[in-house]
Amino acid sequence: MARVSLKQPNELTGEARKAYEELEAAGKITNMKLVMLQDYGTYKAFMGWYDSWGSLVQVVGQRAATIYAHAVSTTNGCQLCSLFFISDLKELGIDPAGFETSENEALLQQLGQQIVKDPTKVSDELLNGLRKFYSDEEIIIIVGFGAQMQATNNFNSVLGVDVDKRLLPLKDEFKPATWREVIK
Repeated sequence: MARVSLKQPNELTGEARKAYEELEAAGKITNMKLVMLQDYGTYKAFMGWYDSWGSLVQVVGQRAATIYAHAVSTTNGCQLCSLFFISDLKELGIDPAGFETSENEALLQQLGQQIVKDPTKVSDELLNGLRKFYSDEEIIIIVGFGAQMQATNNFNSVLGVDVDKRLLPLKDEFKPATWREVIK
């Protein structure tokens, strides 16, 4: 259950109200967006995620982008984001509980895990592996998205944003990250 109270859509004013109406007309209302719309500045800042996602997909492709975002979210332990990407993996015909990755997908998966666990320990070996597939400019897009994904994970986790109704049937497929348990 969310740790903050939610305004009803009719309580939103100004730009937040306009943004809500646009989201509603497009069928793109999510619980996260409803929480963020309580402060339009926060909403605007986080909606940059979609631009970053678009750039990532152009660089690595839909499948690899989804695997990368899933790795960041599950490693970070964000239930809401993890469930979104479990759903997206399934839509791509991928079993989230076990799937084969190509070499570049495996590197992206490792990067997603490492930037959550300790971004200061991303190895030269991992970055050099990525350079086999991506230019420096493309790596900037990849890392930029990963950082934005972490921010989204943190927002949702700290505030306990409720799982969207469409994701509730997948709730049991989320396995909380346990790697932090060994940190003292």
